Amino acid sequence: MSFRPAIDPVSSTSVSPVPAVIDARPRHVGGFALRRLLPSRARRSVGPFVFLDHFGPVKIAPGDGMDVPPHPHIGLATVTYLLDGEIVHRDSLGHHQPIQPGEINWMTAGRGIVHSERTSEELRRTGSSLHGLQLWVALPKAYEEMEPAFEHYAANTLPETEEEGARIRVLVGKAYGTESRVQTLSPTFLIDVMLQPGCELRIPDAYEERAAYVIDGTISTSDEHAESGRMLVFAAGTQMAVRAESLVRFVLLGGGALDGPRHIWWNFVSSSEERIEQAKQDWKEKRFARIPGDDTEFAPLPYHS
Repeated sequence: MSFRPAIDPVSSTSVSPVPAVIDARPRHVGGFALRRLLPSRARRSVGPFVFLDHFGPVKIAPGDGMDVPPHPHIGLATVTYLLDGEIVHRDSLGHHQPIQPGEINWMTAGRGIVHSERTSEELRRTGSSLHGLQLWVALPKAYEEMEPAFEHYAANTLPETEEEGARIRVLVGKAYGTESRVQTLSPTFLIDVMLQPGCELRIPDAYEERAAYVIDGTISTSDEHAESGRMLVFAAGTQMAVRAESLVRFVLLGGGALDGPRHIWWNFVSSSEERIEQAKQDWKEKRFARIPGDDTEFAPLPYHS
């Protein structure tokens, strides 16, 4: 068996207000270069988030597009948030949902789901652009084997507020006097921030584990600077603020600590290595459900992950 090390909840005792700094590593998925932040050696998770990819910005020539073929998940929820472009989501529950900038696709895998992510035929003809984030949330142990589900949240249903110099969209969770309608199974927050040069923004302190990931621009704290592609993880219980060294866009994310170790292998997340072995065998033997309208191509089970 080839398992990554278990992800353990971390309760920091460091005196540093920023006990971990994570720089993105390059990866390729679906024909696109991307930057991966979680999991990392410095921090395997932040709150329930065990995975974070930043893809784009990229211009896609006519005739090309994203093609992530049908692939399975268990034990997690995928969270897709676009800054530019469009991705067409299809899944084995029968959902066919384009996602556009400012919207949230929240897919709960539970005991098992299959989905694909592609560029539409219309955009393949004209050419397009793409920029966004995909994150995975580890489900609480009590919900790892729940029925799969999918929810789409339109941009105009996600609350936006302002503080001095800051435009704030609360995508998930509660902060800055507003609350998202996105339903979660454990304390979770995800916030999109645009901060003007020279302005400061306090970091919500109601959540146990917190981080800031810079999409574009530069932020600083008393001890650290972060440009695009860097994540700052904040110590639990500290009152923190970040300052914009330029016009900056970043996301704040985190929540409650995991309720125990998690294992990740390929697209599977579980508290049980045996459950991941079962999922591997189920995919190999084609026991997962198929996607209506997208069932002729399948991502192969990797030799290593």
